[in-house]
Amino acid sequence: MEKIKIKQVKSRINCPAVQKKTLDALGLRKLNHVVEHDATPQILGMVEKVKHLVKVVE
Repeated sequence: MEKIKIKQVKSRINCPAVQKKTLDALGLRKLNHVVEHDATPQILGMVEKVKHLVKVVE
């Protein structure tokens, strides 16, 4: 399975609670934090929900 790296590039302050929970589910805790996940449809959907806060690094 293909791996993707996800980096949080914008702050979670003033974001709706749903987006904060999505960042928590991805494992992103603070700014410039990078996590690695499998590129499953569930993970890609969560990245799509918070695409304005994160960047996919390959």
